[in-house]
Amino acid sequence: MKLDQEAARTRLGDHVHGVLCTLHPERGPDPQPVVYAVSGDGHVGVPIDSVKPKSRTRLQREDNLDADPRGSLLVEHWDAEDWSRLWWVRAQLEHVPDPPTALTDELGDRLARTVPQYADKPFHRVLVCRIVKVTGWAASED
Repeated sequence: MKLDQEAARTRLGDHVHGVLCTLHPERGPDPQPVVYAVSGDGHVGVPIDSVKPKSRTRLQREDNLDADPRGSLLVEHWDAEDWSRLWWVRAQLEHVPDPPTALTDELGDRLARTVPQYADKPFHRVLVCRIVKVTGWAASED
């Protein structure tokens, strides 16, 4: 059953982990698992942190969004035992290259409250995208 906008946005906001897909100029779709937060005004923040090891602090997803600002975030629930509990939500995104400080602060605060490893806000920066559209599906109304 198709989820309405409100139900899809609620599920998106209630979760902190999904798959961000950007477009690599040569390879095409470039999905990455990410942690994220949703702001009150409809933006998604994806942290670029110093917690996990990286070969560089500028990540490919940032280069991809600079080349093409479109992206999507997929969040889903899988239950192998009970398919009536299956659901997914997809947010179509548009990169915000120079977000206001208040917005990145809000998203950083949300990440710090929901992800214990981010309590001290170990961010190089927070990648910000505006939610353009949210769609979703659920196997049942529950």
